Amino acid sequence: MNDAVRAADYASQQFDSLLPPLALTRRGFVKTSLGAGFAAAVLPVSAQTTITTDTQGLTAGEVKIPTRDGAMVAYRAMPAGATRLATILVVQEIFGVHEHIKDVCRRFAKLGFLAIAPELFARQGDAGKVADVQTLLREIVSKVPDAQVMDDLDATAAWAAANGGDAARLGVTGFCWGGRIVWLYAAHNPRVRAGVAWYGRVVGQATENQPRHPLDVAGQIRQPVLALYGGADSGIPNETIERMLAALKAAGNTRSELVLYPDAPHAFHADYRPSYRKEAAEDGFRRAVEWFRRHL
Repeated sequence: MNDAVRAADYASQQFDSLLPPLALTRRGFVKTSLGAGFAAAVLPVSAQTTITTDTQGLTAGEVKIPTRDGAMVAYRAMPAGATRLATILVVQEIFGVHEHIKDVCRRFAKLGFLAIAPELFARQGDAGKVADVQTLLREIVSKVPDAQVMDDLDATAAWAAANGGDAARLGVTGFCWGGRIVWLYAAHNPRVRAGVAWYGRVVGQATENQPRHPLDVAGQIRQPVLALYGGADSGIPNETIERMLAALKAAGNTRSELVLYPDAPHAFHADYRPSYRKEAAEDGFRRAVEWFRRHL
């Protein structure tokens, strides 16, 4: 048995011990590799602002994560040859794990972290190939159960712990759709030490796939979460984020913080899109790195 197989077996064993079996519908993986470039729905990208981080000094690329129903593809970046690294789960936007999310992983890796982004829509479809946002939301994103996402992030954390990460130093960050998941995963997994949520909604209508939203589980979040939001985000009212922080404090979580960038719109960190705001994005990423260094 080679080292890769041993690592996969170990990760599977660790994952299986994390929680009791979930009543998830078993289904095959539609997307089995990440491919290159940006998602079709965001083309053309803003080439003049897009950040590209090289892989020099890194181990970076696709990996396969053992889950309850097959192998899930993910992008992993880490300092080459390093072990026992603080680990950051990077949760995608609605566009899946495309070039921007991969680059975020490399940025963290250059600073000494193991960063890994699982393709959390892989069973429902290939988000990168859908050119229309409304179709993407209707046909793929809305069909992804929160329970499946929590399960897959647990599997990813276990794989990372067996492949260079430190299970005792686990963080999670995410953008837009992934920002909402940061809050939910912090409530779900007590092993998470800290989170950074970028402009993820915290309230919404309950559905079968999304039975609860972050505000509903605020009392279960004990970890420090840094909330990075745009004051000019037309889709996420400022008062909802303020309610979230108030609910955390009421439950005894006084370490979480909100940074509201007054003139920033939604997706202000997305350097490949017109919504990008360089000053807010750079300040937010600096704060995120400091947050993880302080708490992991």
